[in-house]
Amino acid sequence: MDIKVRVWRQPGPSAAGKMVTYDVKGISPDASFLEMIDVLNETLILDGDDPIAFDHDCREGICGMCSMVVNGVAHGPEKATTVCQLHMRKFSDGDVIDVEPWRAAAFPVIKDLVVDRSAFDQIIQAGGYITAPTGTAPDAHATPVPKKDADAAFEAATCIGCGACVAACPNGSSMLFTAAKIAHLGLMPQGQPERDSRVIDMLQAQDDAGFGGCTNAGECTTVCPKGIPLSLIGRLNSDYRKAISKN
Repeated sequence: MDIKVRVWRQPGPSAAGKMVTYDVKGISPDASFLEMIDVLNETLILDGDDPIAFDHDCREGICGMCSMVVNGVAHGPEKATTVCQLHMRKFSDGDVIDVEPWRAAAFPVIKDLVVDRSAFDQIIQAGGYITAPTGTAPDAHATPVPKKDADAAFEAATCIGCGACVAACPNGSSMLFTAAKIAHLGLMPQGQPERDSRVIDMLQAQDDAGFGGCTNAGECTTVCPKGIPLSLIGRLNSDYRKAISKN
């Protein structure tokens, strides 16, 4: 396949950025999208140019590091897939592909396609944990958990914290991320002691980090590679109202 790739190039956080067009030739349809970027970077290096900076790690759709907006869609056109698992067979020979970083006030660009997602860490540090006594681990069956709650908690826990929900949201909101982290602890018996303080503190940290407000546009769950449901935001709002009413 021969394609054109228009990539956002920005040398630093305070520098101006622009879209730069590159020709990429001889790409296998079976190559992953990141492998295509690798090939392009090899060419840039051989030509003495600066390679495109982008985040990646496991390349297996697990770690949540990869973060690109491909043709206006966070993670690209393949539904329920991270961009590292996107393959070039989703495109056609001669296509022009736009590649940009996550766009959100809380995710400032560091360089090219790399953004600072430490705002997510601030939300987790505010309450994404449980208090547990030290000592030997309790038996697995010591605290019974209803299967319905266990399944719902597991679904919420599949969030990999990639930030696609924020990039897709017209308001730059992280409500789906925050809701998933609150729900997967709040549904379990071990998460009950901090349930009220957790939702209050994590929402406050979200606001302090500069994320926008949620207006239930639903773009977040559409691009989420793990299919985190929008209903978790409703659960978060319910937990928040209950927690506030107790204070």
